[in-house]
Amino acid sequence: MNFIHDDFVLENQYAKDLYHQFSKDQPIIDYHCHLIPQEIAEDRRWENITQIWLYGDHYKWRAMRSNGVDERFCTGESSDWEKFKAFADCMPKLLRNPLYHWTQLELKRYFNIDKLLGPDTAEEIWNEANKVVQADDFSARQLMVKSKVKLVCTTDDPIDDLRGHKQIAADQFQVKVLPTWRPDKAMAVDQSQVFTEWYAQLQEITDFQINSFDDYLKALKIRQDYFHENGCRLSDHGINEFYASEYSDADIAKIFDKARSGEKVSEREDLQFKSCMMYHFGLWNHEKGWVQQFHYGAIRNNNTRMYNQLGPDTGFDSIGSPNTALAMSRYFDRLDSSDQLAKSIIYNLNPGDNHVIGTMIGNFQDGSAAGKMQFGSGWWFLDQKDGMENQIEALSQLGSLSQFVGMLTDSRSFLSYTRHEYFRRILCNILGKDMEKGLVPADLNLVGPMIADISYNNAANYFDFNL
Repeated sequence: MNFIHDDFVLENQYAKDLYHQFSKDQPIIDYHCHLIPQEIAEDRRWENITQIWLYGDHYKWRAMRSNGVDERFCTGESSDWEKFKAFADCMPKLLRNPLYHWTQLELKRYFNIDKLLGPDTAEEIWNEANKVVQADDFSARQLMVKSKVKLVCTTDDPIDDLRGHKQIAADQFQVKVLPTWRPDKAMAVDQSQVFTEWYAQLQEITDFQINSFDDYLKALKIRQDYFHENGCRLSDHGINEFYASEYSDADIAKIFDKARSGEKVSEREDLQFKSCMMYHFGLWNHEKGWVQQFHYGAIRNNNTRMYNQLGPDTGFDSIGSPNTALAMSRYFDRLDSSDQLAKSIIYNLNPGDNHVIGTMIGNFQDGSAAGKMQFGSGWWFLDQKDGMENQIEALSQLGSLSQFVGMLTDSRSFLSYTRHEYFRRILCNILGKDMEKGLVPADLNLVGPMIADISYNNAANYFDFNL
């Protein structure tokens, strides 16, 4: 039997029936990803499998470095074949790493290759895969259509002109591609150069002179309105922790003036400014009817030497351990106290926070929308079988799994839609095993619709996408 087969991950007949009857053929709403809109607009093509598979993939780079592969085969000057061969050589050493499953799923789904990737099969798979890559129907848009994607939300800076999104919309591409508001740099006063450069770009794109903090908020609102006009219905916030420090208007005005002049702010001032900005963002999200997403708990760019050499997002980040439960509570409560808390999805990077989030979301469910507060799917280092299972277990025990909006790719790759398949198989296997054990009624008519909802329907109903 091939390693990737029809019943991959599905351990009993109930799990198989749930997947094949209720989940497998559901379309995909990928409401959080890092695809580059211009690549969709231009319907990007690739010369070989390395370009679509290894370029920019810090998961693979980390694994290769761990197996003694020199940097020139990861991000360096080696040829595309040499990089592919170096990754293939690592594959037998990656058993039990999620990359093994992801790799074989992608080879099967997009290249119809059943062979296990390794040193002995690398050249054969390279040649077979490249024939597919170079075919007329292998392009960014065709990969999305083949994967049954109905909608994706990219991740976009407020100063982005959204040119790619406009072009995609004008082309009437059958897959809807919407922007997501990601204003992290707008509150990065702890990074003087980043903030002052971004502040200058905000003035330029809005053609609005910013002389005060109130002006700064007005300029940001101009951009938020622009995003909304171009289909944006979600915000996303990459935060180290939740921010809920006390501050006054005078405090923020002073901190803003220091930051825009390039002066260093203190740690206390940084937390105050971020707390203020996150509160305003929360109010605006509610006003617009957007869903707000919070990704927290990463320690980024741990390796200074490699950061200076390669820059961010190159595989040198790790799980943090922020003590953020109280701040999370205060943040949501401050918005909820005036009934201005938007629909929210919380993603943790530290699995130790699973039960914190599982209980926290229950504090702010108010009946206004099913699953208003969401415990997001396993993110980044938790985007694997164990991480997904633990997230599903915590949500099941402490909340309502049936209202879960399901999976997303969080990826820069057009081949990552197999993560939706992987998640769905894992979900069906959990419920299938419960049915076999008598922990859940062995009734497909009861359990099946819940699987269909988590696979697709809940996301379609939760977001304001007008599908």
